[in-house]
Amino acid sequence: MRLGGGLLVLLAAGAAGAGWWLLAGLVLAAVAAGASARVPEPGDALVDRVVVALARLAEVTVYAIAFGAYVFPAHRELAAVAFVVVAAGAGFAGLKVPTIVVRIAGGLLLAAGLVLVVVCVAVPPVGTADGLRPPDFAGVLVAAVLALPFLRPGGREHAGPRVLLLGAVAVLAAFAALYQLGAVRLGLSLTSLRDLLSAADADALQPLLTAVAVLATVVPALAAGGEVRTRAGVPGLAGLAVAAVAAYFLPVLPVLVAAGLTTVTELLLGVRARRYSGVRD
Repeated sequence: MRLGGGLLVLLAAGAAGAGWWLLAGLVLAAVAAGASARVPEPGDALVDRVVVALARLAEVTVYAIAFGAYVFPAHRELAAVAFVVVAAGAGFAGLKVPTIVVRIAGGLLLAAGLVLVVVCVAVPPVGTADGLRPPDFAGVLVAAVLALPFLRPGGREHAGPRVLLLGAVAVLAAFAALYQLGAVRLGLSLTSLRDLLSAADADALQPLLTAVAVLATVVPALAAGGEVRTRAGVPGLAGLAVAAVAAYFLPVLPVLVAAGLTTVTELLLGVRARRYSGVRD
């Protein structure tokens, strides 16, 4: 479920920095996400709990920005704040989406993504041949860091196949967007998927995209809000307030960077926890 909300804004941010090499960044992120399935969760030390809470708060802020931009574009900032308060706040209060609903929602998002890819590839692009630049290793690395939080598996069961599926969907969606819009145009718009449907002469699907944006952001925000409470307790409410302020004032790129870096830190803490456990054993 994380991937759907992330892709709403991730593709534009990644293409702006890496161009067509965004595809390589997504592959690198998928490999790292697959390897992370063997890394245990961070421990209960204060630094571990703070880092995990910050990672989830950064993700919530990304979902809030995406929700505001796609669902209420005329009032994007206010909608983003309301999203943090309502969606993440409900998760913090203990509201959980049943597992069966999460799985159904994930299947619907997957189907919607495949429809988008088919529509965009089936329609020839108009004037988007911006060429393939030489490899930009910094851009590829940044794109991978931006994508990593949204490609990590939500659980340990069948984590490898799920990461493979998520990575394939992300690469296909990125290819369709780059093919139809080109790297320059894709990187210019926060709501690049709306531009993508317009370019593919599929404006009739815009209401469907709005529904997908709601589903892809609300469900993972609920889960993230719950994890903030688990890790931070009542002080996590202050974190939600900061996330609301960030969603109102900040552009999406620094928030994506914060989500990526805190996720990398979270993984490093998990590696440390495993090594410490091994030494004790």
